[in-house]
Amino acid sequence: MSVAALRLIRCRRLSTAGPPGVKKVLQWKDLSKLLDIIGLRVHSLLGCLFITYEVVALDKAVTIDTSAILQEKYKSYIYLKATPSDEKDNLAAGLTHKTRRELHKAARRFLEISSRLFLRSLDEHFTNVDADPHEVALWVLLKRTMSANKAIRLQAVQELADNRHWHDYQYQTAAQVIDQRTAVGLARTPRVDLRFFRHPPALRNLEDVSEDELRQLLASLPQSEVDKCVQYFTSMALRESTQSMAAQRGGLWCFGGNGLPYAQSLTSVPSEKVESFCLQALVQHSKSHCDHIVANGGLQLLQRVYQLRGDSLKIQRNIVRIIGNLALNEGVHKAIAQSGWVSVLAEMMQSPHVMQASHAARALANLDRETVKEKYQDGVYILHPQTRDNQPIKADVLFIHGILGAAFKTWRQKDRVTLEEEREAESKDDYTECWPKSWLAADCPNLRVLSVEYDSHLSDWMAKCPAENQRKSLAYRSQELLKKLKQAGVGERPVVWVAHSMGGLLVKKMLMDASEDPDMQGLLQNTKGVMFYSVPHHGTFMAEYSVNVRYLLFPSIEVRELCKDSPALRNLNENFLSIAKEKEIKVLSFAETLPTNIGPMIKILVVPTQSANLGIGELIEVDVDHLNICKPEKKDSFLYKRSLQFIQEALKSYISH
Repeated sequence: MSVAALRLIRCRRLSTAGPPGVKKVLQWKDLSKLLDIIGLRVHSLLGCLFITYEVVALDKAVTIDTSAILQEKYKSYIYLKATPSDEKDNLAAGLTHKTRRELHKAARRFLEISSRLFLRSLDEHFTNVDADPHEVALWVLLKRTMSANKAIRLQAVQELADNRHWHDYQYQTAAQVIDQRTAVGLARTPRVDLRFFRHPPALRNLEDVSEDELRQLLASLPQSEVDKCVQYFTSMALRESTQSMAAQRGGLWCFGGNGLPYAQSLTSVPSEKVESFCLQALVQHSKSHCDHIVANGGLQLLQRVYQLRGDSLKIQRNIVRIIGNLALNEGVHKAIAQSGWVSVLAEMMQSPHVMQASHAARALANLDRETVKEKYQDGVYILHPQTRDNQPIKADVLFIHGILGAAFKTWRQKDRVTLEEEREAESKDDYTECWPKSWLAADCPNLRVLSVEYDSHLSDWMAKCPAENQRKSLAYRSQELLKKLKQAGVGERPVVWVAHSMGGLLVKKMLMDASEDPDMQGLLQNTKGVMFYSVPHHGTFMAEYSVNVRYLLFPSIEVRELCKDSPALRNLNENFLSIAKEKEIKVLSFAETLPTNIGPMIKILVVPTQSANLGIGELIEVDVDHLNICKPEKKDSFLYKRSLQFIQEALKSYISH
């Protein structure tokens, strides 16, 4: 019986007891209410006591001995002891494996998110996605690279490349997502991270690139649409390759015995000479037989040769030269990208070798139809800007080498001849292989600097080609270069020409031809200056020397065109003077004063001052020989500073604002 019940009975007894006549103090009704209130409070009090008891009991029941926890915690620690290096390597490898496994899990999670994101419109802005903001930022940029708005695409590519804080797996993810257009844009961005690009596809039998494969590719190309000289050295390359294969398969019996030792010394890798012949021929065919080369597996074969011959810069340049020619055809851009060439070109762009980087820059410019409308034919190289640049281009400077020169080596810094000069150069580390690219581009960043090369790609065979005499004439070269320069957009902006030796005669011939061609009037009107380095305007005494000596500098037909006071030179000079005066073209000429060493015990003043004097503009004599007249000794030398001053003055009204 509860306490409340006992109290109720007690109260009832009190209420009915007492002598008669005594007035009842409490009515039962009132007493009942009072008891209800008291009982409620008692129940509440008892409930609180019960809960307090249970809490205290529970606290005692769940009390944990923290010392036991610490003991277990110490057991879970990893205690490292000094281990030998091989054990450390194994441990590091294990940790690296675990780390990579976790990264792969994160990447899979990231791809799951991305697969959903790319199905949404950009307006949703990923508001309902549970992802790290850094990851979301990457996908925002990747999606913007596919925008229909060109300005948005270009800005997204720039921001992708500028952000140097992406994780490795994010670079890998981006490489799988970006399209061909974005990949090319990234490749043409300065100092881009190469992790943005997928590696070239795995190629079978990388060590087994046989001469037979190059020969088959070359033999499969039609001989139509190529001139006689291309046909000539194609057959020559095939003949050399066939002889090499015969030697490899059967040994050289003419050496006596069975030739086995010689055959065993030959590897499955083609000799550089035979490869060079085949690639030189493919360079020419790539201008007119682009589709045939791609259809016959040429891109994959060239990729294998490129990877295999990483020790030969020359072979790699010729291969990239072929890719640059193929890229002139927009129909094969997709095939070029799918065969892994964009990543190869991006890496080559960052080469410290000027020639390697410039060949890659040309190929990528031809692939970049997003920001480049010009097309750079074989032999026209961009020295600046080689990447996408926010700097607006206001004018062009063109460099034209002489007969035995080249687009790069002619314009290098003066060679160090003494040990003291070499040591000084090493300490300063400022030697440049191409001063227009290194110095002029830095001093005039809003100029486009081009270097033109002609015929050097045929120099190994063209002396033997029956049709080469026609190709070496000034008239032929002028027409050929004018077509190439027009496709490169030369003439749409103000132009300054820079020429060495016979290159100056070629410049004058091109300007004369342009004056007679209605389609080339823009080039003539925009020519603002011409700078000549030892150009034989009136011929050279070299033509009076023996045939062997003449051939060193001016082979074949050039000798006749350079005879002193020849009618052709006189006519060319008079026409140019007329054009220069009419169009108010600025002219600066440099003349050599030292003889040039052209052989043992033979020194000749190649272009005397009288021949270098055009009769218009300023003439400056410099104490150097014919080969070094266009090679400044250093950036603060008089030769470079005066050349820079002339270019800036000729283009002053165009580049100063």
